[in-house]
Amino acid sequence: MLDVLHVTGGGCVGGTLRVSGAKNSALPILAGTLLVNGIVQLRNLPHLQDVTTMIGLLNLLGARFLVEESMHLEVDTRDIHCFEAPYDLVNTMRASFLVLGPLLARFRRARVSLPGGCAIGSRPIDLHIKALQQLGAIIEVKNGYVHAVAPNGLVGAQVVFERPTVTGTENIMMAAVLARGTSVISGAAKEPEVVDLANFLNLCGARITGAGTAEIKIEGVPALQGSCDYTIMGDRIEAGTFLIAAAITSGQIRLEGVHPKFLSCVLEHLILTGAMIDQGDDWIALDMQGRRPRAVSIETEAFPGFPTDLQAQWLALNCIAEGEAVVKENVFENRFMHVQEMQRMGAQLTLCNQSVTSQGVRALHAAGVSATDLRASASLILAGLVAQGTTVIHQIHHIDRGYEHIEAKFLNIGCKIRRSLHQGAEERTEKAVQ
Repeated sequence: MLDVLHVTGGGCVGGTLRVSGAKNSALPILAGTLLVNGIVQLRNLPHLQDVTTMIGLLNLLGARFLVEESMHLEVDTRDIHCFEAPYDLVNTMRASFLVLGPLLARFRRARVSLPGGCAIGSRPIDLHIKALQQLGAIIEVKNGYVHAVAPNGLVGAQVVFERPTVTGTENIMMAAVLARGTSVISGAAKEPEVVDLANFLNLCGARITGAGTAEIKIEGVPALQGSCDYTIMGDRIEAGTFLIAAAITSGQIRLEGVHPKFLSCVLEHLILTGAMIDQGDDWIALDMQGRRPRAVSIETEAFPGFPTDLQAQWLALNCIAEGEAVVKENVFENRFMHVQEMQRMGAQLTLCNQSVTSQGVRALHAAGVSATDLRASASLILAGLVAQGTTVIHQIHHIDRGYEHIEAKFLNIGCKIRRSLHQGAEERTEKAVQ
């Protein structure tokens, strides 16, 4: 039996939501607890499948957990006894690969499976490996695993990334925290989640400066100590998804627990669609005042540019917006698999290489569609909100990896959405034969 989502279109988004903790911060911070010889407290942790997977991996390595209300998590990594991240966990979630740097730094050895995750294009780990070798690691890739050792510990070095890599920056930053001497990462990713990880590590005793810029400096320390209490930042991608949901339905929404500065590029583009935006230190409000959005072209870029993780959702908006626009994907080379599903719903889209041209229509039409990755799942929900009839979305296991209580949140802002079990074709065939 497989879960499906039923989304009935025709309504307008309206209401207030609190944004969950950021998945893309929570995962590296959980991996970062491996560097700490003690107990840490993590707050605002999102209740997601990927977070559960990472907790399961850390538990396998020997970490102990105490879960309190509202996903307040106590993590104890004093008794780590295993140094291997197996295929069956890393293959389901690429972020599991982030344990490589911390294990190597603290325990001087690690065996980590080559990663899996959403099939949205090449995200090579060779950048991680080359950078760790510059820090003194001896690495061999064989039988689908990265075998890494640093018998005498890691040593600070100058690491240069020719192109920004978020997980690469995070992995090397964590590895350098316990290295002897000073490390400098040039060409570092500037994403807010990198800053969140640095803030957490610094609270535990690390010496990291420059996070959020292209050059990060890490002065190695002998050890990180526990007794750290850290609150994870709000999820800017979840926030962006709900802002686009309000815009696409000509509605209004107020989001709390998110910093507008992390979505400045998205907010600028939303204003171009005709949205009225108001904001404070930790909240954003959007009001379309009942107007149909105008189509707006975007190009995805590394932060502070337009996030690739909101590209699919923006394309859904352009499908029903007034006018023609182009969405260009510059980050991943295989991130338009949702185009065909939107075309099944009546979207007027033309795909050419890494760009999609849209000609907006008044409304889409409900259809059976399949999600191909995490953000495509969200985009199909948005498309369903402006489709005539009820859209049935299959393969929604993707969405549970990155959105907490997705149906409940959409229901709270006036959307018609429900989850059900769907009997697969294989099961129906088997029963027919019997």
